Amino acid sequence: MPKGLHRRQNTGDLHFITISCHRHAHILKSSEACNTLQTILEETRQKYLFQILGYVFMSNHIHLLVTEPDGKKLAIAIQVLKQRFSRTRSDEFVWEPRYHDFNVFTEAKRVEKLRYMHRNPVKAGLVERPEDWPWSSFRAYANQPHPVQITR
Repeated sequence: MPKGLHRRQNTGDLHFITISCHRHAHILKSSEACNTLQTILEETRQKYLFQILGYVFMSNHIHLLVTEPDGKKLAIAIQVLKQRFSRTRSDEFVWEPRYHDFNVFTEAKRVEKLRYMHRNPVKAGLVERPEDWPWSSFRAYANQPHPVQITR
């Protein structure tokens, strides 16, 4: 583990994860890239047995609100997600090597993080309403069909 990096995993907490694209490149600007990442996220969730409470894909970063996997480290599941998506790209570097992990301890913080994620595309001026952004968990909360299983 890099010096100064301390992750609080295997605590049973929810985790608010931010993963940035390499040098904040807009690697996720296409529908194809986002659809591929959605598929890989769902496959990774199934393989590592963690729950996804929320997510959003922006052009140069993603946010996830997830539980810890059963019997495995969350860091391994995140590494697999990043590696599998990277293999679908021609870019030499896709992701920043590290990711930000914030432990979510309270219901109020869980709601805050979900709202933040779902409003991110609106705040960025990409859509007028959260339900208009297809690459977030908002539609699952609105009981619409969704490619990623969301735990509410």
